[in-house]
Amino acid sequence: MTLWSFFIFILMILIVDSGSTKSDWLAVDKNGNKLMEKVRTKGLNPAILSEKKLYKIIKKSEDLKAHKEEVTHVFFYGAGCGTENPKLMLKGVLEDIFSNAHVEVNEDTLAAVYSTINHPNEAAVVCIMGTGSNCSYFDGEKLHQRVISLGYTLMDDASGNYYGKQLIRDYYFNHMPENVKVAFGAKFNMDSDFIKYNLYKQPNPNAYLASFAEFMFLHKDSEYTINLIKNGIRLFARNMILQYKEELKTVPVHFAGSIAFFSQKEIREVADEMGFKVGNFERRPIDGLVPFHTRDIE
Repeated sequence: MTLWSFFIFILMILIVDSGSTKSDWLAVDKNGNKLMEKVRTKGLNPAILSEKKLYKIIKKSEDLKAHKEEVTHVFFYGAGCGTENPKLMLKGVLEDIFSNAHVEVNEDTLAAVYSTINHPNEAAVVCIMGTGSNCSYFDGEKLHQRVISLGYTLMDDASGNYYGKQLIRDYYFNHMPENVKVAFGAKFNMDSDFIKYNLYKQPNPNAYLASFAEFMFLHKDSEYTINLIKNGIRLFARNMILQYKEELKTVPVHFAGSIAFFSQKEIREVADEMGFKVGNFERRPIDGLVPFHTRDIE
């Protein structure tokens, strides 16, 4: 056994951020140093996948299979893990595969919380603004949500898919300034049949819509784009953040996700308008989870 493999055997922490379509696995030591490149597998949503399918997806990864005996901790955050039975089923699968590991399974919203709060017992309102959007209150121990998400069709204000939808609508309704419209049309296939095919015939239309959002951040010199970003944030703040009016008097509002990360200036301006205090930003929750989960491990 090499010194390196012996070191890995002593401690390997797996942190997993999983959606319905993909899962990212990060392996670190107790100091937060990466032990191997990030592993990506298919999504592991236990609310829609069978136990057999969960096993199959994990075991398909050669990297995970090669190190499964060396893993000492698994911290899994995923879609479909908010209800007890699916959560317990996935926990059992992970404990069976990583037989030497302590395993914890939590809903994906907690990944945003743990990656942004300043210490484990900090109370905060925590927002997710990525492909989708959401907002919760963490009281220092438990998570509280006042709005049940109805998904991207009806909700998800200020998310990537929200902005993608607005950009496409503005393009077709001729609400874009001409120079912005020309640039948008040059960057994306705006053929109506192509758009409808991706929205109504392909899986994950929310991710397709979100793929347009990057355009805003490449054209922030346009007043149109700035107003688009800020109007989405105002809508999100009114519908989601201000659900916690009492809590906002004493706690900050943290943000996770790429849309939030690249909209920091606009979020701060809207916060000043609406009277809430902005806290931390974390572009990728999985990266912010590393210091949280290595803080107290010996």
